[in-house]
Amino acid sequence: MRIAQIAPLDEAVPPALYGGTERVVSYLTEALVGLGHDVTLFASGDSHTRAHLEAGWPHSLRFDPSVCDSLAPHLVMLERVRRRAPEFDVLHFHLGYLPFPVFSQLDTPFLTTLHGRLDLPELRSVFDVFPRAPVVSISDSQRAPLRYANWIDTVYHGVPASLLTPLPHVQPTYLAFLGRISPEKRADRAIEIAARAGMPIRIAAKVDRADEAYFRSVIEPLLAQPHVEFLGEINETEKPGFLSGARALLFPIDWPEPFGLAMIEAMACGTPVIAFNRGSTPEVVEHGVSGYIVDDVDGAVRAVAQLDALSRSRVREQFEYRFTSRTMALRYLDLYTRLARVHQPPLLRAVAGGGHNGILGP
Repeated sequence: MRIAQIAPLDEAVPPALYGGTERVVSYLTEALVGLGHDVTLFASGDSHTRAHLEAGWPHSLRFDPSVCDSLAPHLVMLERVRRRAPEFDVLHFHLGYLPFPVFSQLDTPFLTTLHGRLDLPELRSVFDVFPRAPVVSISDSQRAPLRYANWIDTVYHGVPASLLTPLPHVQPTYLAFLGRISPEKRADRAIEIAARAGMPIRIAAKVDRADEAYFRSVIEPLLAQPHVEFLGEINETEKPGFLSGARALLFPIDWPEPFGLAMIEAMACGTPVIAFNRGSTPEVVEHGVSGYIVDDVDGAVRAVAQLDALSRSRVREQFEYRFTSRTMALRYLDLYTRLARVHQPPLLRAVAGGGHNGILGP
């Protein structure tokens, strides 16, 4: 198939450091290329891919201080996609609702994977206006605030099977926190859980500009405790060692997490996850197999004491079975095929479908 992947311009694809959506777009793009498809990636010019790269902006916006209005580069990129739309069998957007007004009017089939939180009241009006825009959720729980949207499927994120692997020579000795410092991610809870469990904790996390005040006032004072080590952001090559050396990844979130890429990154390294029962966590973590799902700090402390009951090799097996980028790509390919079939002219659609004019659905 001729597939266009359209990524946010905030980070390169893949990002040099933190960047969940752009990282997933990279994994998906490379898996599709590996499966033999003709893929064009619309992304920042400093991206790296085996697909055809169409630079939507010369540099990722995070590293381009000259850009004050981030919407402008995205609109420029969307116009470039529109002009080339007939070249593709399907357009796959990762830009939220931005494509809806223009691409709902074109003949080229498109879909949008919604990567963020949807419990924002202003989003309801968008989906009221565009009720037929085809969207994909990254967990079933993500759909809750917008159950009436045109959901065509849920596709879980995936990571290349060989990218993050267990390092058997590394002895797990600490608890880990990976991702981003923000009020909803609750690094403060992770620090408390480690202290009460009598274990050291290592924190590998980005501090966004928007969260700097929170970091300075709430998190930074906690970093002086002797059991805490703050590493800042780490890259892909550092993750296997960081996660393999952890007894568990702590994921004590305080928001409806749409997916939580850090959880499957830990699982790829054979590291169990102790996650609060919010958002997607019951869909990602199999309680008692790949980790523990808990309701509060007390439950997390008890879970730390039960880590020896879990098999790290079985945690890795769960990752391989459910969360590789190949599995993700195959799920999306099924959606692409279904969309392309629905958008065929009536006669061709009847032939392709054996005479049945089915509608696209989950």
